[in-house]
Amino acid sequence: MVLNNESIKNREAWEALGYRLPKFDRDAMVAKTVANPTWLHFGAGNIFKAFQADACQRLLDAGLAETGIIAAERREKKPEANDNLTVKVTLKADGNVEKAVVASIAEKVYLYGNEARLKEIFENPSLQMVTFTITEKGYALYDAKGELLPDIAADLEAGPENAKSYMGKLTALLCARYLKNKAPLAMVSMDNCSHNGDKLKAAITCFAEKWGGDGFNKWISEQVSFPWSMIDKITPGPDASVAAMLKADGLEDGTPFVNAEECEYLVIEDNFPNGRPCLEKAGIYFTDRETVDKVERMKVCTCLNPLHTSLAVYGCLLGFDKIWKEMQDEDLHKLVETIGYKEGLPVVTDPGIIKPQEFIDAVLNTRVPNPFMPDMPQRIATDTSQKLPIRFGETIKAYMASDKLDVNDLKLIPLVYAGWLRYLMAVDDEGNAFEPSPDPLLETAQAYVKDYKLGETPDTTKLEGLLRNASIFGVDLVEAGLADKVCGYFVELTAGPGAVRKTLHKYVNK
Repeated sequence: MVLNNESIKNREAWEALGYRLPKFDRDAMVAKTVANPTWLHFGAGNIFKAFQADACQRLLDAGLAETGIIAAERREKKPEANDNLTVKVTLKADGNVEKAVVASIAEKVYLYGNEARLKEIFENPSLQMVTFTITEKGYALYDAKGELLPDIAADLEAGPENAKSYMGKLTALLCARYLKNKAPLAMVSMDNCSHNGDKLKAAITCFAEKWGGDGFNKWISEQVSFPWSMIDKITPGPDASVAAMLKADGLEDGTPFVNAEECEYLVIEDNFPNGRPCLEKAGIYFTDRETVDKVERMKVCTCLNPLHTSLAVYGCLLGFDKIWKEMQDEDLHKLVETIGYKEGLPVVTDPGIIKPQEFIDAVLNTRVPNPFMPDMPQRIATDTSQKLPIRFGETIKAYMASDKLDVNDLKLIPLVYAGWLRYLMAVDDEGNAFEPSPDPLLETAQAYVKDYKLGETPDTTKLEGLLRNASIFGVDLVEAGLADKVCGYFVELTAGPGAVRKTLHKYVNK
Protein backbone atom coordinates (compact mmCIF):
# COMPACT_ATOMS: atom_id res chain seq x y z
CA MET A 1 0.00 0.00 0.00
CA VAL A 2 1.20 3.45 -0.88
CA LEU A 3 0.22 6.38 1.32
CA ASN A 4 -1.11 9.08 -0.98
CA ASN A 5 -4.26 11.04 -1.72
CA GLU A 6 -5.54 8.54 -4.27
CA SER A 7 -4.87 5.48 -2.11
CA ILE A 8 -6.87 6.66 0.91
CA LYS A 9 -9.95 7.02 -1.31
CA ASN A 10 -10.08 3.22 -1.10
CA ARG A 11 -11.53 3.53 2.39
CA GLU A 12 -12.49 -0.12 2.83
CA ALA A 13 -8.91 -1.34 2.47
CA TRP A 14 -7.54 1.12 5.02
CA GLU A 15 -10.40 0.84 7.50
CA ALA A 16 -10.19 -2.97 7.40
CA LEU A 17 -6.67 -2.55 8.82
CA GLY A 18 -7.94 -0.26 11.60
CA TYR A 19 -6.94 3.14 10.22
CA ARG A 20 -8.97 6.26 10.98
CA LEU A 21 -9.30 8.20 7.73
CA PRO A 22 -10.23 11.82 7.06
CA LYS A 23 -13.98 12.34 6.66
CA PHE A 24 -13.80 15.59 4.71
CA ASP A 25 -13.36 16.33 1.01
CA ARG A 26 -9.60 16.70 0.96
CA ASP A 27 -9.38 18.05 -2.59
CA ALA A 28 -11.81 20.85 -1.71
CA MET A 29 -9.93 21.57 1.54
CA VAL A 30 -6.61 21.84 -0.28
CA ALA A 31 -8.04 24.21 -2.88
CA LYS A 32 -9.58 26.50 -0.25
CA THR A 33 -6.46 26.49 1.91
CA VAL A 34 -4.12 27.34 -0.95
CA ALA A 35 -6.40 30.17 -2.09
CA ASN A 36 -7.19 31.64 1.33
CA PRO A 37 -4.91 30.24 4.04
CA THR A 38 -5.81 30.73 7.68
CA TRP A 39 -3.04 28.73 9.42
CA LEU A 40 0.65 28.59 8.55
CA HIS A 41 2.95 26.46 10.67
CA PHE A 42 6.77 26.53 10.82
CA GLY A 43 8.54 23.35 11.91
CA ALA A 44 6.43 20.40 10.76
CA GLY A 45 8.06 17.83 13.03
CA ASN A 46 6.73 14.92 15.06
CA ILE A 47 4.78 16.81 17.71
CA PHE A 48 3.10 19.02 15.13
CA LYS A 49 1.97 16.09 13.02
CA ALA A 50 0.83 14.08 16.05
CA PHE A 51 -0.93 16.94 17.82
CA GLN A 52 -1.75 20.22 16.08
CA ALA A 53 -2.28 18.73 12.61
CA ASP A 54 -4.55 16.04 14.05
CA ALA A 55 -6.51 18.64 16.03
CA CYS A 56 -7.09 20.55 12.81
CA GLN A 57 -8.23 17.33 11.16
CA ARG A 58 -10.83 16.78 13.88
CA LEU A 59 -12.30 20.21 13.08
CA LEU A 60 -12.36 19.39 9.38
CA ASP A 61 -14.01 16.03 10.07
CA ALA A 62 -16.70 17.71 12.16
CA GLY A 63 -17.39 20.39 9.56
CA LEU A 64 -16.08 23.09 11.90
CA ALA A 65 -13.37 24.24 9.50
CA GLU A 66 -12.98 24.44 5.74
CA THR A 67 -9.26 25.11 5.52
CA GLY A 68 -6.32 23.09 6.77
CA ILE A 69 -2.70 24.00 7.45
CA ILE A 70 0.17 25.10 5.26
CA ALA A 71 3.35 23.61 6.70
CA ALA A 72 6.65 25.45 6.32
CA GLU A 73 10.04 23.85 6.77
CA ARG A 74 13.56 25.15 6.34
CA ARG A 75 14.57 23.33 3.17
CA GLU A 76 13.19 20.54 1.07
CA LYS A 77 14.97 17.32 2.03
CA LYS A 78 13.49 15.02 -0.59
CA PRO A 79 10.63 15.16 -3.10
CA GLU A 80 7.22 14.85 -1.43
CA ALA A 81 5.78 11.49 -2.48
CA ASN A 82 2.90 11.15 -0.02
CA ASP A 83 0.78 14.21 -0.79
CA ASN A 84 1.61 15.64 2.66
CA LEU A 85 -0.08 12.71 4.42
CA THR A 86 1.28 11.14 7.61
CA VAL A 87 0.34 8.05 9.60
CA LYS A 88 -0.16 8.80 13.29
CA VAL A 89 0.27 5.84 15.64
CA THR A 90 -0.97 6.37 19.19
CA LEU A 91 0.66 3.96 21.64
CA LYS A 92 -1.75 3.59 24.54
CA ALA A 93 -0.77 2.46 28.00
CA ASP A 94 -3.33 -0.38 27.93
CA GLY A 95 -1.55 -1.92 24.95
CA ASN A 96 -4.01 -0.78 22.32
CA VAL A 97 -2.77 1.02 19.23
CA GLU A 98 -4.73 3.63 17.30
CA LYS A 99 -3.75 4.35 13.72
CA ALA A 100 -4.85 7.37 11.73
CA VAL A 101 -4.01 9.05 8.45
CA VAL A 102 -3.47 12.74 9.17
CA ALA A 103 -4.49 14.70 6.09
CA SER A 104 -4.93 18.30 7.27
CA ILE A 105 -1.69 19.60 5.72
CA ALA A 106 -2.80 21.13 2.44
CA GLU A 107 0.54 22.40 1.19
CA LYS A 108 4.19 22.30 2.14
CA VAL A 109 6.49 25.27 1.54
CA TYR A 110 10.11 25.94 2.34
CA LEU A 111 11.68 28.96 4.01
CA TYR A 112 14.68 28.65 1.74
CA GLY A 113 13.38 28.08 -1.75
CA ASN A 114 9.74 29.19 -1.66
CA GLU A 115 10.16 32.82 -0.66
CA ALA A 116 7.69 34.08 -3.26
CA ARG A 117 4.95 31.68 -2.14
CA LEU A 118 5.55 32.48 1.54
CA LYS A 119 5.30 36.19 0.78
CA GLU A 120 2.01 35.55 -1.00
CA ILE A 121 0.68 33.66 2.04
CA PHE A 122 1.71 36.41 4.46
CA GLU A 123 0.16 39.07 2.27
CA ASN A 124 -3.22 37.33 2.24
CA PRO A 125 -5.53 38.98 4.82
CA SER A 126 -7.22 35.59 5.38
CA LEU A 127 -4.16 34.40 7.33
CA GLN A 128 -5.12 34.34 11.01
CA MET A 129 -2.19 32.71 12.73
CA VAL A 130 1.38 31.61 12.19
CA THR A 131 2.47 28.91 14.62
CA PHE A 132 5.88 27.47 15.47
CA THR A 133 7.50 24.30 16.78
CA ILE A 134 11.11 25.10 15.91
CA THR A 135 12.65 24.48 19.39
CA GLU A 136 13.91 27.23 21.67
CA LYS A 137 17.13 27.47 19.66
CA GLY A 138 15.12 28.74 16.70
CA TYR A 139 14.57 32.09 18.45
CA ALA A 140 18.18 32.59 19.54
CA LEU A 141 19.80 35.92 18.75
CA TYR A 142 22.88 35.79 21.00
CA ASP A 143 25.64 33.32 21.75
CA ALA A 144 26.74 32.17 25.21
CA LYS A 145 28.90 35.30 25.55
CA GLY A 146 25.95 37.60 24.93
CA GLU A 147 27.12 38.59 21.46
CA LEU A 148 24.89 38.64 18.40
CA LEU A 149 25.12 35.46 16.38
CA PRO A 150 26.99 36.08 13.09
CA ASP A 151 23.99 35.39 10.84
CA ILE A 152 21.78 37.69 12.94
CA ALA A 153 24.33 40.51 12.85
CA ALA A 154 24.75 40.09 9.08
CA ASP A 155 21.00 40.20 8.49
CA LEU A 156 20.52 43.33 10.58
CA GLU A 157 22.93 45.10 8.27
CA ALA A 158 21.71 43.45 5.05
CA GLY A 159 18.07 44.46 5.39
CA PRO A 160 14.82 42.54 4.79
CA GLU A 161 15.42 41.99 1.06
CA ASN A 162 18.60 40.02 1.77
CA ALA A 163 17.76 38.32 5.05
CA LYS A 164 19.07 34.78 5.44
CA SER A 165 18.49 33.88 9.11
CA TYR A 166 15.25 32.24 10.27
CA MET A 167 14.02 35.21 12.28
CA GLY A 168 15.30 37.67 9.72
CA LYS A 169 13.34 36.06 6.90
CA LEU A 170 10.29 35.83 9.13
CA THR A 171 10.42 39.55 9.95
CA ALA A 172 10.80 40.30 6.24
CA LEU A 173 7.57 38.36 5.62
CA LEU A 174 5.79 40.37 8.32
CA CYS A 175 7.08 43.51 6.67
CA ALA A 176 5.54 42.36 3.38
CA ARG A 177 2.16 41.93 5.12
CA TYR A 178 2.45 45.36 6.65
CA LEU A 179 3.21 46.98 3.31
CA LYS A 180 0.45 45.07 1.52
CA ASN A 181 -2.57 45.56 3.79
CA LYS A 182 -1.57 45.94 7.48
CA ALA A 183 -3.93 43.07 8.37
CA PRO A 184 -3.60 41.85 11.98
CA LEU A 185 -2.01 38.50 12.77
CA ALA A 186 -1.19 36.15 15.65
CA MET A 187 2.35 34.77 15.86
CA VAL A 188 2.07 31.76 18.16
CA SER A 189 5.07 29.88 19.48
CA MET A 190 4.05 26.37 20.54
CA ASP A 191 7.54 25.38 21.55
CA ASN A 192 8.24 23.76 24.89
CA CYS A 193 9.94 26.71 26.56
CA SER A 194 8.96 29.26 29.15
CA HIS A 195 7.11 32.39 27.99
CA ASN A 196 7.66 31.29 24.40
CA GLY A 197 5.65 34.15 22.93
CA ASP A 198 8.05 36.66 24.46
CA LYS A 199 11.04 34.86 22.92
CA LEU A 200 9.45 35.05 19.49
CA LYS A 201 8.46 38.68 19.99
CA ALA A 202 11.98 39.64 21.12
CA ALA A 203 13.50 38.09 18.01
CA ILE A 204 11.05 39.81 15.66
CA THR A 205 11.36 43.14 17.47
CA CYS A 206 15.15 43.05 17.19
CA PHE A 207 14.88 43.10 13.40
CA ALA A 208 11.85 45.39 13.22
CA GLU A 209 13.54 48.12 15.24
CA LYS A 210 16.55 48.01 12.94
CA TRP A 211 14.69 47.77 9.64
CA GLY A 212 11.30 49.36 10.12
CA GLY A 213 10.06 52.86 10.63
CA ASP A 214 7.60 53.97 13.27
CA GLY A 215 4.67 52.64 11.23
CA PHE A 216 5.97 49.07 11.01
CA ASN A 217 6.93 48.98 14.67
CA LYS A 218 3.57 50.41 15.72
CA TRP A 219 1.74 47.81 13.61
CA ILE A 220 3.68 44.99 15.26
CA SER A 221 3.00 46.47 18.68
CA GLU A 222 -0.72 46.99 18.12
CA GLN A 223 -1.83 44.51 15.45
CA VAL A 224 0.48 41.50 15.84
CA SER A 225 0.06 39.34 18.93
CA PHE A 226 2.57 36.94 20.45
CA PRO A 227 0.53 34.67 22.76
CA TRP A 228 2.12 32.43 25.34
CA SER A 229 1.40 28.72 25.18
CA MET A 230 2.18 25.50 27.04
CA ILE A 231 2.43 22.23 25.14
CA ASP A 232 2.85 18.72 26.48
CA LYS A 233 2.82 15.53 24.46
CA ILE A 234 5.54 12.87 24.33
CA THR A 235 6.45 12.11 20.70
CA PRO A 236 9.68 10.10 20.52
CA GLY A 237 11.44 9.60 17.21
CA PRO A 238 9.85 7.01 14.88
CA ASP A 239 10.42 3.60 16.44
CA ALA A 240 11.51 0.52 14.49
CA SER A 241 8.79 -1.64 16.06
CA VAL A 242 6.12 0.78 14.82
CA ALA A 243 7.70 0.78 11.36
CA ALA A 244 7.54 -3.02 11.38
CA MET A 245 3.86 -2.91 12.34
CA LEU A 246 3.07 -0.61 9.43
CA LYS A 247 5.04 -2.84 7.09
CA ALA A 248 3.01 -5.81 8.31
CA ASP A 249 -0.11 -3.85 7.31
CA GLY A 250 1.30 -3.70 3.80
CA LEU A 251 2.59 -0.12 3.79
CA GLU A 252 5.75 0.42 1.81
CA ASP A 253 9.08 1.09 3.50
CA GLY A 254 9.65 4.76 4.18
CA THR A 255 6.00 5.61 4.75
CA PRO A 256 6.06 8.76 6.92
CA PHE A 257 4.70 8.18 10.41
CA VAL A 258 4.82 9.52 13.94
CA ASN A 259 4.38 7.55 17.15
CA ALA A 260 3.07 9.29 20.24
CA GLU A 261 1.45 8.85 23.62
CA GLU A 262 -2.29 9.31 24.05
CA CYS A 263 -2.14 12.20 26.58
CA GLU A 264 -1.80 15.72 25.22
CA TYR A 265 -2.17 19.25 26.53
CA LEU A 266 -1.99 22.55 24.67
CA VAL A 267 -2.92 25.71 26.55
CA ILE A 268 -2.83 28.99 24.62
CA GLU A 269 -3.32 32.62 25.59
CA ASP A 270 -6.46 33.68 23.73
CA ASN A 271 -5.09 36.69 21.88
CA PHE A 272 -5.86 36.42 18.15
CA PRO A 273 -6.53 39.82 16.55
CA ASN A 274 -7.57 38.33 13.19
CA GLY A 275 -9.66 35.47 14.55
CA ARG A 276 -8.69 31.80 14.88
CA PRO A 277 -9.96 28.25 14.27
CA CYS A 278 -12.26 26.92 17.00
CA LEU A 279 -9.56 24.56 18.30
CA GLU A 280 -11.14 24.48 21.75
CA LYS A 281 -13.57 22.01 20.15
CA ALA A 282 -10.59 19.76 19.45
CA GLY A 283 -9.45 19.68 23.07
CA ILE A 284 -7.11 22.69 23.11
CA TYR A 285 -7.43 25.13 26.00
CA PHE A 286 -7.71 28.90 25.44
CA THR A 287 -7.32 31.13 28.45
CA ASP A 288 -5.55 34.22 29.79
CA ARG A 289 -1.78 34.73 30.03
CA GLU A 290 -1.64 34.27 33.79
CA THR A 291 -3.28 30.86 33.55
CA VAL A 292 -0.93 29.75 30.78
CA ASP A 293 1.96 30.69 33.05
CA LYS A 294 0.53 28.71 35.96
CA VAL A 295 -0.01 25.62 33.81
CA GLU A 296 3.50 25.85 32.43
CA ARG A 297 5.05 26.20 35.87
CA MET A 298 2.98 23.28 37.11
CA LYS A 299 4.29 21.06 34.32
CA VAL A 300 7.87 22.30 33.98
CA CYS A 301 8.71 22.87 37.64
CA THR A 302 6.89 20.00 39.31
CA CYS A 303 4.53 17.58 37.64
CA LEU A 304 6.44 16.26 34.62
CA ASN A 305 9.75 17.74 33.55
CA PRO A 306 11.62 17.33 36.87
CA LEU A 307 10.52 13.71 37.00
CA HIS A 308 11.76 13.12 33.46
CA THR A 309 15.15 14.66 34.24
CA SER A 310 15.46 12.60 37.44
CA LEU A 311 14.83 9.43 35.45
CA ALA A 312 17.18 10.55 32.69
CA VAL A 313 20.15 11.14 34.99
CA TYR A 314 19.79 7.97 37.03
CA GLY A 315 18.62 5.93 34.04
CA CYS A 316 21.88 6.65 32.23
CA LEU A 317 23.92 5.82 35.32
CA LEU A 318 22.08 2.56 35.92
CA GLY A 319 22.15 1.39 32.31
CA PHE A 320 18.50 1.75 31.34
CA ASP A 321 17.55 2.21 27.70
CA LYS A 322 13.84 2.98 28.10
CA ILE A 323 12.04 5.35 30.46
CA TRP A 324 9.16 2.95 31.04
CA LYS A 325 11.54 0.27 32.27
CA GLU A 326 12.78 2.66 34.94
CA MET A 327 9.25 2.95 36.31
CA GLN A 328 9.34 -0.79 37.05
CA ASP A 329 12.38 -0.20 39.26
CA GLU A 330 11.21 0.31 42.87
CA ASP A 331 13.96 2.80 43.74
CA LEU A 332 13.47 4.95 40.66
CA HIS A 333 9.70 4.83 40.95
CA LYS A 334 9.94 6.02 44.56
CA LEU A 335 12.44 8.72 43.57
CA VAL A 336 10.08 10.45 41.15
CA GLU A 337 7.01 9.79 43.29
CA THR A 338 8.62 11.55 46.24
CA ILE A 339 9.98 14.44 44.17
CA GLY A 340 6.59 14.96 42.56
CA TYR A 341 4.14 14.48 45.38
CA LYS A 342 6.14 15.30 48.50
CA GLU A 343 8.75 17.88 47.45
CA GLY A 344 7.07 19.52 44.45
CA LEU A 345 3.32 19.67 44.94
CA PRO A 346 3.45 21.81 48.12
CA VAL A 347 4.68 24.79 46.08
CA VAL A 348 2.50 24.37 42.97
CA THR A 349 -0.10 27.01 42.15
CA ASP A 350 -3.30 25.39 40.91
CA PRO A 351 -4.01 26.86 37.45
CA GLY A 352 -7.67 25.90 37.71
CA ILE A 353 -8.18 24.45 34.23
CA ILE A 354 -5.93 21.42 34.91
CA LYS A 355 -5.61 20.04 38.43
CA PRO A 356 -1.98 19.44 39.49
CA GLN A 357 -2.85 16.26 41.41
CA GLU A 358 -4.67 14.80 38.40
CA PHE A 359 -1.87 15.84 36.07
CA ILE A 360 0.86 14.19 38.11
CA ASP A 361 -1.33 11.12 38.66
CA ALA A 362 -1.54 10.69 34.89
CA VAL A 363 2.22 11.20 34.53
CA LEU A 364 3.19 8.60 37.13
CA ASN A 365 0.43 6.07 36.57
CA THR A 366 -0.20 6.22 32.83
CA ARG A 367 2.23 8.29 30.80
CA VAL A 368 5.76 7.55 31.99
CA PRO A 369 5.16 3.83 32.76
CA ASN A 370 3.62 3.23 29.29
CA PRO A 371 5.54 0.13 28.06
CA PHE A 372 4.75 0.94 24.45
CA MET A 373 6.46 4.33 24.45
CA PRO A 374 10.05 4.01 23.15
CA ASP A 375 11.40 7.10 24.92
CA MET A 376 14.96 6.89 26.21
CA PRO A 377 16.72 8.46 29.21
CA GLN A 378 19.60 9.35 26.89
CA ARG A 379 17.29 11.56 24.80
CA ILE A 380 15.84 13.30 27.83
CA ALA A 381 19.34 13.84 29.27
CA THR A 382 20.13 16.17 26.36
CA ASP A 383 20.86 19.76 27.51
CA THR A 384 20.45 18.88 31.19
CA SER A 385 22.44 21.94 32.31
CA GLN A 386 19.79 24.09 30.64
CA LYS A 387 16.93 22.21 32.30
CA LEU A 388 18.06 22.00 35.94
CA PRO A 389 17.41 25.65 36.90
CA ILE A 390 13.76 25.69 35.91
CA ARG A 391 12.94 22.05 36.66
CA PHE A 392 14.35 22.11 40.18
CA GLY A 393 15.66 25.59 40.94
CA GLU A 394 12.19 27.15 41.00
CA THR A 395 11.03 24.67 43.64
CA ILE A 396 14.09 25.44 45.78
CA LYS A 397 13.39 29.18 45.45
CA ALA A 398 9.79 28.64 46.53
CA TYR A 399 10.96 26.76 49.62
CA MET A 400 13.45 29.50 50.44
CA ALA A 401 10.75 32.16 50.13
CA SER A 402 8.19 30.24 52.18
CA ASP A 403 7.37 30.86 55.84
CA LYS A 404 5.97 27.35 56.19
CA LEU A 405 8.49 25.23 54.28
CA ASP A 406 12.16 24.58 55.07
CA VAL A 407 14.60 24.16 52.18
CA ASN A 408 16.55 21.70 54.33
CA ASP A 409 13.60 19.32 54.15
CA LEU A 410 14.38 18.74 50.47
CA LYS A 411 16.08 15.35 50.26
CA LEU A 412 15.73 13.97 46.75
CA ILE A 413 16.00 17.09 44.56
CA PRO A 414 19.56 17.54 45.94
CA LEU A 415 20.10 13.84 45.20
CA VAL A 416 19.28 14.50 41.54
CA TYR A 417 21.78 17.38 41.50
CA ALA A 418 24.40 15.04 42.97
CA GLY A 419 23.40 12.40 40.44
CA TRP A 420 24.07 14.86 37.63
CA LEU A 421 27.55 15.55 39.01
CA ARG A 422 28.12 11.79 39.05
CA TYR A 423 26.74 11.60 35.48
CA LEU A 424 29.33 14.17 34.38
CA MET A 425 32.02 11.61 35.14
CA ALA A 426 30.65 9.65 32.13
CA VAL A 427 31.04 6.31 33.92
CA ASP A 428 28.02 4.17 34.77
CA ASP A 429 27.36 2.34 38.01
CA GLU A 430 29.25 -0.73 36.81
CA GLY A 431 32.32 1.34 36.01
CA ASN A 432 31.80 1.38 32.23
CA ALA A 433 32.34 4.56 30.25
CA PHE A 434 29.35 6.01 28.39
CA GLU A 435 28.83 8.92 26.06
CA PRO A 436 26.96 11.78 27.77
CA SER A 437 24.12 13.34 25.81
CA PRO A 438 24.78 16.65 24.01
CA ASP A 439 24.79 19.68 26.29
CA PRO A 440 26.17 23.17 25.60
CA LEU A 441 27.84 23.29 29.05
CA LEU A 442 29.00 19.68 29.15
CA GLU A 443 32.72 20.38 28.81
CA THR A 444 32.56 23.32 31.21
CA ALA A 445 30.81 21.27 33.87
CA GLN A 446 32.91 18.15 33.31
CA ALA A 447 36.06 20.15 34.03
CA TYR A 448 35.04 20.19 37.70
CA VAL A 449 34.93 16.37 37.95
CA LYS A 450 37.70 15.37 35.54
CA ASP A 451 40.13 14.37 38.30
CA TYR A 452 37.68 12.19 40.21
CA LYS A 453 37.76 8.39 40.01
CA LEU A 454 35.39 5.76 41.35
CA GLY A 455 36.54 4.35 44.65
CA GLU A 456 38.53 7.44 45.59
CA THR A 457 37.05 9.96 48.00
CA PRO A 458 36.63 13.18 46.00
CA ASP A 459 37.83 16.55 47.21
CA THR A 460 34.46 18.28 46.97
CA THR A 461 35.91 21.72 47.66
CA LYS A 462 36.77 21.71 43.94
CA LEU A 463 33.04 21.70 43.19
CA GLU A 464 32.28 25.03 44.83
CA GLY A 465 32.60 27.08 41.64
CA LEU A 466 30.09 24.84 39.90
CA LEU A 467 27.70 24.62 42.85
CA ARG A 468 27.58 28.41 43.07
CA ASN A 469 26.49 28.66 39.42
CA ALA A 470 22.88 29.76 39.70
CA SER A 471 22.45 29.68 35.93
CA ILE A 472 22.84 25.89 36.11
CA PHE A 473 21.18 25.01 39.41
CA GLY A 474 18.68 27.84 39.61
CA VAL A 475 20.21 29.08 42.86
CA ASP A 476 23.63 29.41 44.43
CA LEU A 477 23.60 26.08 46.26
CA VAL A 478 26.13 27.31 48.82
CA GLU A 479 23.99 30.29 49.78
CA ALA A 480 20.87 28.11 49.69
CA GLY A 481 22.44 25.81 52.27
CA LEU A 482 22.24 22.74 50.04
CA ALA A 483 25.84 22.44 48.84
CA ASP A 484 26.97 20.25 51.74
CA LYS A 485 24.08 17.88 51.19
CA VAL A 486 24.77 17.63 47.44
CA CYS A 487 28.48 17.04 48.10
CA GLY A 488 27.73 14.41 50.71
CA TYR A 489 25.52 12.53 48.28
CA PHE A 490 28.20 12.85 45.60
CA VAL A 491 30.84 11.28 47.84
CA GLU A 492 28.55 8.29 48.40
CA LEU A 493 27.67 8.02 44.69
CA THR A 494 31.37 7.79 43.74
CA ALA A 495 32.40 5.22 46.36
CA GLY A 496 32.86 2.58 43.67
CA PRO A 497 30.90 0.29 41.34
CA GLY A 498 27.38 -0.23 42.66
CA ALA A 499 27.48 2.95 44.73
CA VAL A 500 24.81 4.69 42.66
CA ARG A 501 22.31 1.94 43.30
CA LYS A 502 23.27 1.69 46.98
CA THR A 503 22.98 5.46 47.55
CA LEU A 504 19.73 5.78 45.61
CA HIS A 505 18.14 2.92 47.55
CA LYS A 506 19.33 4.35 50.86
CA TYR A 507 17.83 7.81 50.44
CA VAL A 508 14.58 7.06 48.60
CA ASN A 509 13.70 4.72 51.47
CA LYS A 510 14.61 7.12 54.29
